[in-house]
Amino acid sequence: MTPRKKRRLYLLLACGIAVGSATALSLAAFSSTLTFFLGPREVLAKDPSPGMDFRLGGIVQVGSVNTVISNGTPTTNFRVTDGQASIPVTFTGVLPDLFREGQGIVAIGAMTSGGDFSASEVLAKHGSSYMPKDVEENLKNSGKWNPKFGPPPDASTWNDMAVKSSGS
Repeated sequence: MTPRKKRRLYLLLACGIAVGSATALSLAAFSSTLTFFLGPREVLAKDPSPGMDFRLGGIVQVGSVNTVISNGTPTTNFRVTDGQASIPVTFTGVLPDLFREGQGIVAIGAMTSGGDFSASEVLAKHGSSYMPKDVEENLKNSGKWNPKFGPPPDASTWNDMAVKSSGS
């Protein structure tokens, strides 16, 4: 092999190693910021470890919102439900203007060792017909809503609704 071909081979190997290293570092950085979406039923089934960040989506359970102000900072406790299960959530800070009972939300945070979800951010829907896609899917999967029969039911009626089996 001539010196010129050896130099070209070494250059190609160095470029390949550099591209491979850059790809590996990018994937490692991406995976550390990835957050998963779970509904209340999935949270109870999977039991995520405390401190693992994920998105919790569902409807704010009617009658569950309680806000306490200490040292000028509001702390709100509420429950997020998908109609079959509910998870207690604690959020410290100012909630979005559109936050209310019966509202579809997505909360970003992690479970605590006590079994509550500690939210670092709460996102509420921004229009009367908008519902987060993942929340919509959870409602469909739980049997609480079928889009061919109209808009999703009001969350205040969920306690009276029976889950329909696929055979009826």
